Amino acid sequence: MNDRPNDIKRIRPEIPSARVHDQMSSEERFQNETIRPILKLQSPLLIEVFRNYIAKHKNVFYDLSIEKRTDYIENAIHKDMKFRNGLKGIIIGQFTVEEYLTYIQNSSALNKRMMNITKERLLSNIQVFERPIALTKAS
Repeated sequence: MNDRPNDIKRIRPEIPSARVHDQMSSEERFQNETIRPILKLQSPLLIEVFRNYIAKHKNVFYDLSIEKRTDYIENAIHKDMKFRNGLKGIIIGQFTVEEYLTYIQNSSALNKRMMNITKERLLSNIQVFERPIALTKAS
């Protein structure tokens, strides 16, 4: 039997700081109940996807100052529509059908929240984005 909705929710990490209460908006509730756990679950994949993005863009990221790296991440997420859509797919692919139906009711506002949290997650992991050490052939 296909129990995808429960299976998919079962693997998501709990985030104690992502509180839900009656006074919050439906967008904030969806963010805390669905988006944040998915982003935490998908964090290792998001990091590798951004590493690939850096490589596809000729590794210029590695030559930038910390401030410029922050701008680079922000621009990649907010201005590169192909990259942005790929990130959205990584997140939306972890929705249940019910969550997807909720998402499409206000996708614009929820996309903004998803991308802002994704940006914060990449920025908080900026130290992992260092130039890979080139492997040399042993003599």
